[in-house]
Amino acid sequence: MSSRPILIVDDEKNIRLALSMSLEKLEIPVETAASGEEALEKLGQGEYELMLLDLRMPGLDGMEVLRRVSQQLPELKVIIITAYGSIDLAVEAMKLGAVDFLQKPFDANQVREMVRRILEKPREAHGYWDYLALAKERINEGYFDVAGVYAQKAVFLNPGRPEALNLLGGIAESQGNRREAEEYYRAALTRYPHYTAAKLNLERLARSPYNREGIVWD
Repeated sequence: MSSRPILIVDDEKNIRLALSMSLEKLEIPVETAASGEEALEKLGQGEYELMLLDLRMPGLDGMEVLRRVSQQLPELKVIIITAYGSIDLAVEAMKLGAVDFLQKPFDANQVREMVRRILEKPREAHGYWDYLALAKERINEGYFDVAGVYAQKAVFLNPGRPEALNLLGGIAESQGNRREAEEYYRAALTRYPHYTAAKLNLERLARSPYNREGIVWD
């Protein structure tokens, strides 16, 4: 892992302390900032491998910090920290370039595993199958909007494969968008006519259009 420090940005002292303690076992230097303004000042003075950034802060909030970082330091990996029920903000942040999100309340193992996974893979190394795996993780957790962002990134990287399109169909169907789901399933089959998951999903939709049980994800 890199020897460059991790920057924790949160206006709550207890959160900064909890995150710092969670990362001690990784033996990576950690610095903290109590505001968006302080974070930008530190980012301008040194190099960081990763930033854990709270979205809701007084003054310069996390979303504005993320916008500036995505323009000025696109190589910096950012994990956003959100409160329970702030998934819409998390989705917006992912579209701005955040690599993942951490939802409060969190535990030390969850923090360490997420940080370890992200640090072990260079930002540019995230490919089709990586984003597909991340999308499936979020589907299993019930975060369909975030899963959709990952699946869209996978489609962008490899538009000729069917798996991510099928996932997008399942996500749309889970959210009650039957017509959109059908379009994604059919798009998956145009890429690979024998892709079983998409075929089964289309057949199930034809039999029972209002039954979302039994979506085949892969």
